[in-house]
Amino acid sequence: MNRSPIWKYLLIIVVIIAGFIYALPNLYGELPAVQIAVANSSVTVDQQAIDQVKQALQAAHISYLKEQHEDRTVLFTFASPDVQLQAKEIIQNVLGEQYLVALNLAPTTPAWLKSLGAAPMKLGLDLRGGVHFLLQVDVASVLQQRVEGDLHNIAQALRDERIRYAGVFRHGADGITLQFRTPDALGEAYNFVASRYSEFVWTKQSTAGVFSLQGVLMPAAMHQARQETLEQAMNTLRNRVNELGISEAIVQQQGDSRVSVDLPGVQDTAQAKSLIGKTATLEFHMTDVEHDPALVAAGGLTSADTHMYDWHGQPVLLKNQVVLRGSSIISARSGFGEDGRANVDVRLSGIGDSLFTKTTAESIGKPMAVVYVEVKSTPKLVDGKQEISYQTDRRVISVATIQSALGNGFQITGLSSPDEARNLALLLRAGALPAPVTIIEERQVGPSLGKQNIHMGILSVEVGMALVVIFMALYYCVMGFIADLALLLNLVLIVAVLSLLGATLTLPGIAGLVLTMGMAVDANVLIFERIREELRRGLSAQSSIHAGYERAFVTILDANITTLIVMMILFSMGSGVVKGLAITVTIGLITSMFTAITGTRALVNLLYGRRTVKRISIGMA
Repeated sequence: MNRSPIWKYLLIIVVIIAGFIYALPNLYGELPAVQIAVANSSVTVDQQAIDQVKQALQAAHISYLKEQHEDRTVLFTFASPDVQLQAKEIIQNVLGEQYLVALNLAPTTPAWLKSLGAAPMKLGLDLRGGVHFLLQVDVASVLQQRVEGDLHNIAQALRDERIRYAGVFRHGADGITLQFRTPDALGEAYNFVASRYSEFVWTKQSTAGVFSLQGVLMPAAMHQARQETLEQAMNTLRNRVNELGISEAIVQQQGDSRVSVDLPGVQDTAQAKSLIGKTATLEFHMTDVEHDPALVAAGGLTSADTHMYDWHGQPVLLKNQVVLRGSSIISARSGFGEDGRANVDVRLSGIGDSLFTKTTAESIGKPMAVVYVEVKSTPKLVDGKQEISYQTDRRVISVATIQSALGNGFQITGLSSPDEARNLALLLRAGALPAPVTIIEERQVGPSLGKQNIHMGILSVEVGMALVVIFMALYYCVMGFIADLALLLNLVLIVAVLSLLGATLTLPGIAGLVLTMGMAVDANVLIFERIREELRRGLSAQSSIHAGYERAFVTILDANITTLIVMMILFSMGSGVVKGLAITVTIGLITSMFTAITGTRALVNLLYGRRTVKRISIGMA
């Protein structure tokens, strides 16, 4: 009785070691750094640019502590934030707009921990300081645009199938009505649209000799359209906040129509607002196959109807005529073709794409390019006043060969990876469905307040931990000390799991840590009180320990399951602040089940098992 197998001890040892390894990076500090990456590209920073940065810093008598290469970016660390700001301005002037220069914090985690994938938790806005925006996305306009596009598609499809109709028009925000003169046409149309446009619920109606077919967009399709709209908005916002030089901006969905944007370290709300309010779109251009782009680039001369672009480091010559604009795209999804290669399925609204259909029919076998067009804003000081200038940025995001005449739906192939396909689909949707965005909440947190929040948060964890540890040790003696060890391990495991998940620590997250400590010892209190009860009934020490753990387990499990249900509701329906609390408490409950039951049971068995015990040190008089 009360003997744990060897494998259970080995499992606990492995968990303890892993927990300490992945929690350890949070004990190391961070250094102010400047991050350099190639703008709008997946390639690494070349050595020539790095040498230019070093020479510029040396000329300005600015010394850096270390140079780090991480995931296609380069980090230069500095001794203080003041030096960091000076270095960023110098590096930006040297490299220009071709490179993205961002303020960052470089963790001083040792290389051996990094090799194991260990990294510290990120700090939220309330702990680091910065600007918070809550944006309202007008998803209703997107649904209206979706139905309008389907309306034109259906009308064109009926004409192509030679199904005569009397009228096609919208009804309500999410419905379409088709009218016919004969019941035969109605039946034929019903069979056609029910199979082709299955995202609508179709109903036949006949009134006063008018035969109509009503289609209402299914709730699942409406939900998908809303979700895609929010994904587009978040993708665009992430690209825009990168222009502010923020590497750890947090853009996340809140509810079914809102997006929150946290910009750590930013204090200029006007600049952040101007960037969030930018507009972007997409254009489709045919490539000029009659001229060699390399020769044209070398000569520096292009014809009036063409323009030179750069795509993955290679020149590409495009015709100026826009054959399709992003406003005509109502859907873009990444997937895989029959050959197993990544592609993007594009669906058009049917409005303004006749030129596109005609051009692609005449250009089979020729390449076509997708150009991402974005209006950027740059704040400048003019006569002591800040003014914002706007410029248009155009870049090629895809070049693919036309395989056949393209109608309302087509595929973009020739993509190098599924990641590229997913990113292209997001860009296509972002340019195609620009939903109006309104800032409904704005909050600024100063860096000094962030430091104070960190100090108070850590202090609350320390005080809470100390009080619980002292109480358990005094009230339950040796058994209480075992519970204290499990509590410390639980805290380490929570931090380790949060670090592994790349979670962002906020003040509610710290509150969740403190709450979890009290909830974690609840399990041990139930177990120890059950053991005391069995001892009072006259059972032996070994039998009391066994009964205490076995009979208290169901109660502990039920209590934790009900709490997990509440946390799931908070996570699914709450804001980002509430989600931080829900995540921390959920992780804490799961780890506490391991530490408070499995961990303490193994220690108790190690201490009292395998021998005759007359008395247990559990605080009984």
